[in-house]
Amino acid sequence: MDAMAPAPKPAPGNAVEAAEAALVTRPGKPDAPAGTMKLTRKAVLSRAKATELGSVRKLNCWGSHLTDISICRELPNVEVITFSVNNISDLEPVSQCQHLTELYLRKNRIASLAELFHLKKLPHLRILWLSENPCCGLDPHRYRMTVLRNLPSLQKLDNQLVTEEELSHALLEGENITAPPAKLDLDNCCQNTTTESSVTDYTAESENELMNFSLEETNKIRQQLGMKPVPRDKFSSFSPREVDGNRKNRNNILNAILLLLEELDSEGLEVVYQTSGNKLQDLQKKELHEER
Repeated sequence: MDAMAPAPKPAPGNAVEAAEAALVTRPGKPDAPAGTMKLTRKAVLSRAKATELGSVRKLNCWGSHLTDISICRELPNVEVITFSVNNISDLEPVSQCQHLTELYLRKNRIASLAELFHLKKLPHLRILWLSENPCCGLDPHRYRMTVLRNLPSLQKLDNQLVTEEELSHALLEGENITAPPAKLDLDNCCQNTTTESSVTDYTAESENELMNFSLEETNKIRQQLGMKPVPRDKFSSFSPREVDGNRKNRNNILNAILLLLEELDSEGLEVVYQTSGNKLQDLQKKELHEER
């Protein structure tokens, strides 16, 4: 059974809250560290549309505020995991996912490349996206060489194909990681000053963060969907500082759609692409008519 209380159902009509509530819940233990967000068994089964953890093959928890992914130790057959845009710092639980082939970890809080030690135990891992983490440092070449030296079976790193030449250079220029990173004793180095936070506070916090898409982040998602990037002078319409109610609601819907697009296959994305193109043409014709 889950040790965690199920999250209350969000009010109908709020797409952002609905997407977030389906993913994670805050721990119900009063001594949990402030800011902890644990991925639960119930959330995994709901997100993967599975009835048991052993049958989960794909798991997408993009942008879910996650810090605790210990549930991954119970996902022996998962093949694709998307944890990008979270607050994850510890990759040890992933080491138990022996059938994992693709792992997306962009924009987390992975502080040390020593975390790669846990990924060396994954014999089938072929695609890794680790960029925009603190562990990448200021030297992109050294970072890439170190990753490839320790994970020479990768075929793609940070959305770039791995070459045989790179693998050869990595043996000489990359750092060999032979031990996991040292763990801090959080109980001794920090004090817990908060208890369980309300779901209302969390969903409001989630909404604000989801609205705060950067130009770079938005264009990366659009690139994945085969769409043209948003020009910088047009990006103000995505700003979370807009206080107009209609614009804020539009942003909420947009961000929820961007999250849900991650779940679509190529056929579904093609339908969205064509529908969006037709809608855009209609709007452009309307604007042109109004200008006349």
